[in-house]
Amino acid sequence: MPARLRVLIVDSPGKHPLYRITREQWRAACARHPAPARRVAARIVRDGPALAPALARAEAVIGVPARRDELCAGAPRLRWLHHTSAGVDGLVPLDWLPRGVAFTNNSGAHGAKAEEYLRMAYTMLNCRMPRIIADQHARRWRQVFSPGLAGQSALIVGLGDLGKAAARAARELGMTVTGVNRSGRRVPEADAVHPVARLDALLPRADYVVLATPLTAATRRIIDRRRLAHMKRGACLINIARAGVLDAAALSAALARGRLGGAMLDVVEPEPLPRSSPLWRTPNLVITPHVSCDDSERYSDITLDLWFANLERFLADRALKHRVDPRKGY
Repeated sequence: MPARLRVLIVDSPGKHPLYRITREQWRAACARHPAPARRVAARIVRDGPALAPALARAEAVIGVPARRDELCAGAPRLRWLHHTSAGVDGLVPLDWLPRGVAFTNNSGAHGAKAEEYLRMAYTMLNCRMPRIIADQHARRWRQVFSPGLAGQSALIVGLGDLGKAAARAARELGMTVTGVNRSGRRVPEADAVHPVARLDALLPRADYVVLATPLTAATRRIIDRRRLAHMKRGACLINIARAGVLDAAALSAALARGRLGGAMLDVVEPEPLPRSSPLWRTPNLVITPHVSCDDSERYSDITLDLWFANLERFLADRALKHRVDPRKGY
């Protein structure tokens, strides 16, 4: 039998327990994937001083250590590094990544939960629930009627795992879906897809604009004051991407003027949002504390299932899925 692949799972105590992988979860994943599991020898090691000797022997690592610079000099056998989050914007530039090491992310772990969140977001905003809840808190009786969602339009900016989830949710509610991505390449979840260069022309037609794109140099503030002004009067905006893709101050101003019908933000800058932030007082805005896409019961299980599926490709010397391109930043 060939030597088993040495796998190191980095336990980061500072992370929310949702994202930490326990021994019980690892054993359960091995039971779900018995054939590839027999080919690996895994250890869970706490991030910190004890990590260095484990890194020296590791060929695959699950979880990016806090001291990323140690990977080049301290992990000479490393061939594959897996990030347990889909977004890698907090890790760029990737100049710390050792040459020749495959770097994958957790794309695919968030779609099912994101789809549920988006169904809720579309419905809440369409029913004008932010205004109704504000009236309730003010003890004000005011009837606010709203149309049905069927036949309305959603514009999805970014068509990865989250964007496809947003498109599926919109279609389930009877909406038409237009997507925007870098290339304009079609995806089955959308009725039409255009390159990002067409964004200005598409914004005035959309009842809902959903931001689901990775944060890169090209997408930072992709929705700014000018593009917010291009949106249809009364349209709604949802951001499940990263806070940096949106000019939040300009959004707040547009909502305060009544230019837009409502917004839901699952990401803000900074996090946690300070008590002094004017976003707390912005009318017709719902803020959720970065909880839209992560399954509270199964996130680590989903992560490990994705990793084991890629492990089979790794062991067969096939191209890995969800490999991060350092030039694109995602």
